[in-house]
Amino acid sequence: MSALAAEAKDWRGWNIHVEDYPVSHGMEAFMAEVTEKTDGAIKGKTFHAGVLGSQPDAIEQVRLGIIDFGVFSLGPMGQAVPETNVVSLPFIFKSVPQMYELMDGEAGAAVSAGLEAKGIVALGYYDAGARSFYNGTKPINTPDDVAGMKVRVMNNDLFVGMIEAMGGNATPMAFAEVYQSLKTGVVDGAENNPPSYESTSHFEVAKYYSLSEHLIIPECLCMSKKTFDALTPEQQDIVRAAGKASTDLQRQLWQEREAASMKIVQDGGVEVNSIEDKSAFQAAMAPVYEQYLAANPDMTDLVNLFRNAD
Repeated sequence: MSALAAEAKDWRGWNIHVEDYPVSHGMEAFMAEVTEKTDGAIKGKTFHAGVLGSQPDAIEQVRLGIIDFGVFSLGPMGQAVPETNVVSLPFIFKSVPQMYELMDGEAGAAVSAGLEAKGIVALGYYDAGARSFYNGTKPINTPDDVAGMKVRVMNNDLFVGMIEAMGGNATPMAFAEVYQSLKTGVVDGAENNPPSYESTSHFEVAKYYSLSEHLIIPECLCMSKKTFDALTPEQQDIVRAAGKASTDLQRQLWQEREAASMKIVQDGGVEVNSIEDKSAFQAAMAPVYEQYLAANPDMTDLVNLFRNAD
């Protein structure tokens, strides 16, 4: 065995999530398959719950080859890899199945090329759910329904712009403050995926959940290019196949988790409404996209590749 292959023996994986979580199970399955298929030549351990540090630090350590693999939200990766910002644009995806299709195809390959240029190999795009609106007043079916509402958002100019483009008042605040703010009327509504809406008990104080799915930001099962390049071609094939199998498993587990959360909130008296046609929302985002593309003109082709997909 070459010195390079020998170095690859004990991999370390970074994960922000707790051990019993769809992402975590996906990562464990990935490492187990790689160990099995390489007859134990490559072993490793996933460190859960952020014990290896924050996401920005971990991304840097993956690029340097200090951490071998990790699962990262593409949302905060934009500072290191500009292409990943595109998936944080509101309503860039029409649905979760469309996100799978695009990230597994040409559009995802373009994002992966951006990652690779920065020393990161994308092995698959995990499901991190779709964020939708919830509030205590009424169902949201059109952008006009958001007008005048105070809506808590994550502290990101894109998300502030999204609410303002619909005539609402965006209120960035810490996630821990949202329950009390909904309860006391400091904000009218907020937005998140079903497991977050359910597990934080926000559904108890905001009984209308409208499936706008305005943000569908995948997570990446990523690997250090330094670690990957040190493998034999056969080992690289094993790693890519394990990444694909892990992605399929994680998506399945996420969907099960989401369905369980939806049942809990509906049993708790929440009125859930679907929004079949999102074209009015997408049209309302024109100023958000114009501002983004004015600041990032080199991303125009990639944005169009996503936006113009069926």
